[in-house]
Amino acid sequence: MDSFRFAHPEYFYIFLVLPALVFLFLFNRILRARKLKSFGELELLEQLMPNISTGRPVVKFILWLLAITCLITALAQPQFGSKLTLTKRKGVELIIALDVSNSMKAQDIKPNRLERAKRAIAKLTDRLKNDKIGLVVFAGQAYVQLPITADYSSAKLFLESITTDVVPVQGTAIGASIEMAMKSFSPNFEGSKAIIIITDGENHEDDAVGMAKKAKEKGIVVHTIGMGLPQGAPIPLTEGSSDFLKDKTGSIVVTKLDEPMLTQIAEAGDGSYIRANNAEVGLNNLFNEIEKMQKTEMESREYSEYNDQFGVFLAFAFFLILADLLILDRKNKWLKNFRLFGINKLES
Repeated sequence: MDSFRFAHPEYFYIFLVLPALVFLFLFNRILRARKLKSFGELELLEQLMPNISTGRPVVKFILWLLAITCLITALAQPQFGSKLTLTKRKGVELIIALDVSNSMKAQDIKPNRLERAKRAIAKLTDRLKNDKIGLVVFAGQAYVQLPITADYSSAKLFLESITTDVVPVQGTAIGASIEMAMKSFSPNFEGSKAIIIITDGENHEDDAVGMAKKAKEKGIVVHTIGMGLPQGAPIPLTEGSSDFLKDKTGSIVVTKLDEPMLTQIAEAGDGSYIRANNAEVGLNNLFNEIEKMQKTEMESREYSEYNDQFGVFLAFAFFLILADLLILDRKNKWLKNFRLFGINKLES
């Protein structure tokens, strides 16, 4: 079955103009009706102006809307895939496990730990070529945010939607995130696999070091990136708020980076530990490590040739514009008295 796509879907934003055109048209009709009403009763005015059509301007406007729709669609360049090819490429599979617990809202790394991590992941995604990437989010529990994929645009789209609210249970279960990441790799992929855990390291839930060892036994490398500074920072209740999270005694909670924990996890997973700071997060350094990993050949079926279909929409747009030109705003005085079978054919 042929694959259908739009080569330039960004042109669909022009459709936002259509509601404004409809509003202006209706507004103009209302103003026109009010002006006519100021001269007298509309029924009487219609008798005085028998050649004026009330329906034709509406029909002409609809024709123009349809023509504009066709033109915009043509600009988006609809295409049908005509040639399916089997491509081979070499790469690794990478799962990023991102901590989304409330402590990631701390602002010792600007603008805060979570937002800085998201920006770094987006930049890493831009550098990937033939590798596959997946996203796991975790707090007290771990969830797959994005299954393993080579669609980097989707990865960045899913990344933008991540907040501290995506996981309902608070906490920092690093071990659960490693376990979920291990399950998220492609079932039949036998190449190099890596997990990058981005967290402040305050693990309160499980045996993260033991889970990293299990990952190593399966040939999966576990890297860790520490988000935060050793001196720590308070946790804002809301973004930009000066109110901070407090404990039961009323004291402000200070969340600190647990470097020893993250170092142990990285060592158990045969990976590297890197501490982020306000200058850099460290994903670029890990990218160099990933590039050194053994690349495995992967097959994928893709459409390599596409046939343009915009000509159909241009032709239809031309037909609609021509139809609009042939329809006059006023009734045709030569045809209004034309009688067919004794019936007076008055134009609408």
